[in-house]
Amino acid sequence: MSRLLLGVLISCLIPVGASAAQTAPPDTVLAPETVVEAARLIGLQFTPAEIDTMVPDLLEHRDSYRVLRELDVANSVPPALLLQIRPLGMDPAQGLASGPARWSDPGEVVRPDDLNDLAHWSVGQLARLIETRQVTSVELTELYLDRLESHDKTLLCVVTLTRERALAAATRADAEMESGLYRGPLHGMPFGAKDLFAVPGYKTTWGATPYQEQTLDDTATVVRKLEDAGAVLVAKLTLGALAWGDVWFGGMTRNPWNTEQGSSGSSAGSASAVAAGLVPFALGTETLGSIVSPSTRCGCTGLRPTFGRVSRAGAMALSWSMDKVGPICRTVEDCALVFDVIRGPDGRDQTVNNAPFGYQPEMDLGKLRIGYLESAFNDEDPHAELDSGTLEVLRGLGAELIPMELPSYPVNELAFILSAEAAAAFDQLTVSDRDDELVRQVRYAWPNVFRYSRMIPAVEYIQANRVRWQVIQAMAELMEDIDVYVAPTFGGDNLVLTNLTGHPCVVLPNGFRQNGAPHSITFTGDLFDEATLLAVAKAYQDATDFHRQHPPGF
Repeated sequence: MSRLLLGVLISCLIPVGASAAQTAPPDTVLAPETVVEAARLIGLQFTPAEIDTMVPDLLEHRDSYRVLRELDVANSVPPALLLQIRPLGMDPAQGLASGPARWSDPGEVVRPDDLNDLAHWSVGQLARLIETRQVTSVELTELYLDRLESHDKTLLCVVTLTRERALAAATRADAEMESGLYRGPLHGMPFGAKDLFAVPGYKTTWGATPYQEQTLDDTATVVRKLEDAGAVLVAKLTLGALAWGDVWFGGMTRNPWNTEQGSSGSSAGSASAVAAGLVPFALGTETLGSIVSPSTRCGCTGLRPTFGRVSRAGAMALSWSMDKVGPICRTVEDCALVFDVIRGPDGRDQTVNNAPFGYQPEMDLGKLRIGYLESAFNDEDPHAELDSGTLEVLRGLGAELIPMELPSYPVNELAFILSAEAAAAFDQLTVSDRDDELVRQVRYAWPNVFRYSRMIPAVEYIQANRVRWQVIQAMAELMEDIDVYVAPTFGGDNLVLTNLTGHPCVVLPNGFRQNGAPHSITFTGDLFDEATLLAVAKAYQDATDFHRQHPPGF
């Protein structure tokens, strides 16, 4: 496991003191031995004559850096170099099932006597209640606002309740229903959003002390799209500071299955709130595990879409070439419902492609090529029985499973791509010394990552991205023979590799450990083919009942 991935997944808090790097005072000399030591740091060696020739240019570059640091470049400004996940010969708009997505029939849905019984219902079931006017959006919104307010004392999953905005939106949704206007399955549906999405009139704190009073005059595209579909934002939910872990400036967000434990991160509040029945669904983001890990910890179902499927406009940037936005829900089809609304270009995020999403809820698994990451199903893993049980369920559904392995590349050694981009995204925090204000100051937390990433050479960053291009092509060759593959969630290099290549995945519960904690499995699909991926994951989920269980006390 890479040091960076270990840092993303670590959940302990060990505060230590640290001081940020200071900008060196200007001078006109550079000692040769300084260049020697700097070269040693990156594993290179130069002769005295070479160093003597280099020094004037090194000083000139340093002056350029000082000038550029004086510019006010907001986190929202992307680099001129934007990643497009397109293997050679791929057109994201071609070769996929087109036409509108089709949804499952939730069956007969009847309003319960006690509305609290709705807390853990799926989006599909709640949508039928609203559509048949058995429950109003205001009723649902008040239910979830009350639950958020009540249980946040235990879970610490809420940064801000958006009560005024929510009740106004719910009232509007009900009025539209009265007039005959129904916007679709998310009409009147409450939801939460990770507090790195901008919403005007409310703080957008990024979970971090230096930004806890920050307000942004912008509406994140995904929030706007959901609200245009009639959904109702009820809360801005916690994230580990600057999208790392589950500790934010207000404390540690808790796992509803074990409130002595953090919910994992960085979409900590989104997963915690969904698992506890405080919202029907929530928006999360993933750069390197931030949907997958908290969904696993909290027993949720999460979709990490293909890179370039969902706009990140109005969201905090951590890594411009790796950040992805996706839903955390109770069911696979809930993820599909939300994804269908938030996907597609917006004219702001230039990495987003326009590709069809012809989701169909029923699929004959016997007609698909479903792989499994053979080496990751390890009998020595204490939870191997749960993972092998997933394969047996798939075989029982008619799937003929194909053993496979991932392309052999040193992907953990490429993870510093994220470190370099994150350090650039928050460089002003480092050079201003305000990184000391972040709660976590341990080795793998962002303050230290931002500092040491200042020493990553630009040449090595470019070289790593060239190797990344090769990995993307190798994955494209692999997926020519596979429609979807299944893997233990943290098995092998799958999580790191697919975050670098931009492939979509669905993580969902596949059982419980001996201590009662949820366990998960991951399905990975081809680029832009969320329709097939979600249909396969739904077939598995429908054959189990793990997602129907929820933590006691909530």
